[in-house]
Amino acid sequence: MASICEIGPGEDRVVLIVVAHADDMALFLGGTVARWCDAGWRVVLVRVTDDRWDSVALSEAATIVANTHELRAAAAILGVHEVVDLGYPTDVLGDASAVELREKIIRQVRSWRPYALVSFDPYSGVGEDNQDHLVVAKAVDEAFWTAQFDKHHPEHFAAGLAPHGAFERWYFGRPVREVTDVVDIAATIERKLAAARAHDTPLRNAVEQLRLQARTGGWQVPALDEARSGDLGPLLEVLVRGAAERVGERHGVRCAEEFRVVRFGGLGAVLEAIGRRV
Repeated sequence: MASICEIGPGEDRVVLIVVAHADDMALFLGGTVARWCDAGWRVVLVRVTDDRWDSVALSEAATIVANTHELRAAAAILGVHEVVDLGYPTDVLGDASAVELREKIIRQVRSWRPYALVSFDPYSGVGEDNQDHLVVAKAVDEAFWTAQFDKHHPEHFAAGLAPHGAFERWYFGRPVREVTDVVDIAATIERKLAAARAHDTPLRNAVEQLRLQARTGGWQVPALDEARSGDLGPLLEVLVRGAAERVGERHGVRCAEEFRVVRFGGLGAVLEAIGRRV
């Protein structure tokens, strides 16, 4: 059963978030990221792709520059400690080597040694039509396990790294398979919105996609027409704030984000029985 999750003091511990695209963090969990940062957690974001085709009427080179700049701006709004780019071409992660991608994520886990590892839910399955998200979800889930082994990628150890096991795994998605933890983001919803608005380039591409779909279906959506070249704010109020409010209503708070969280490999009861805090 889902419950409201309190964000405790971070004490400089690391939350490592791995996403496919520049706007994933702000749109899926921007309010929670802001709460982590405010509580003293060091949030590190790994973006797997370079978003080179996520724009309308821009060249590929200009799109990469714009999306990278906007990602840094959004990260600053939320308080993110560092952004790492892996640089894969966007929208074709299914063609990439799964072994190579997993190795790069293992390296990040061993480098940052996070308390919590955060990414898409690989078992969501319902409503997730972005293949890049699914590829990243699987790679991160496998990397969580293999980052702990002392025989996977010995070249990491030669470089001074060591096996590392994250204590928590946080999964987000549309939707997650089973909601376990809900974060109240009433205090950070405005920053989530501001971070989302920073992603002007991909959001205008998303607007254009929705316009094309509406046109095919015989619909006219004035809000999309207005957002195409004008202010994205009103549309984001409906899509981002509206979604956060609907999630909050389900759980008795004003605005919220939902997650599936696994702690200590799902053996929390065993931990309580045989362990002690140090």
